[in-house]
Amino acid sequence: MLRFRSLGSGSTGNATLVEASSSGRTSRLLIDCGFTLRHLDARLARAGLCASDIDAIFITHEHGDHIGCAHGLARRDRIPVWMSEGTWLATGGRDFEGQLNLARDGMNIEAGDITVQPFTVPHDAKEPLQLRCTDGNRTLGVLTDLGHATPHVLSHLTGVDALLLECNHDTDLLATSAYPAFLKHRVGGNYGHLSNAAASAIARAVHHAGLRHVVAAHLSEQNNRPELARRALAEALGADEAEMLTATAAEGSPWLDA
Repeated sequence: MLRFRSLGSGSTGNATLVEASSSGRTSRLLIDCGFTLRHLDARLARAGLCASDIDAIFITHEHGDHIGCAHGLARRDRIPVWMSEGTWLATGGRDFEGQLNLARDGMNIEAGDITVQPFTVPHDAKEPLQLRCTDGNRTLGVLTDLGHATPHVLSHLTGVDALLLECNHDTDLLATSAYPAFLKHRVGGNYGHLSNAAASAIARAVHHAGLRHVVAAHLSEQNNRPELARRALAEALGADEAEMLTATAAEGSPWLDA
């Protein structure tokens, strides 16, 4: 069984747990840890876990709301951490005391019973990677930071059973926000973040009968509203808006089966 849970998603921090269970064994992958160690420990505790329950960490890119306490967590709890070479160099090439592993587009990474396949995305980071995760039966796509979906991105989301999908901003709210012009251009650009409309187009493109969950993630507190993201995704998927889920900055999401 493959399941996942956001521990928090937004500009203040991001972390997602992926868990696979079979034959009495449970494997856990932490995707990003964009909080302080204290706050991450508290969020893990709310999920009934502690850092020692994690088999591996994957960092998607070097921005602070994603890499957060990765260095301290990996060193404190001796957890293997994966990231691209570009991400590692962007953080200063820090010493992880033997815990660092370098990832690249298209490679397969084994974290216990979870197989992770990273893929490149267009985002304003050095070598950002997002993820396709599977236990061999179910598959989860994680897509939280990119400016637009390339054919390469969509190919890695084909057939996923669940999708954690960035819905960063509403285009109109961003245009009329107090953000300075350069920041509006960055957020709304091809290497920034997905609008509700862009996220909906991705959801529509990968929709199939077996897609069980699409969870709206990484919502801007200033430039989006949960109901706007849910409405956009519901329209794209032909679903009831009340059935759509949002990963919040404060609480993340409940456990969901992929």
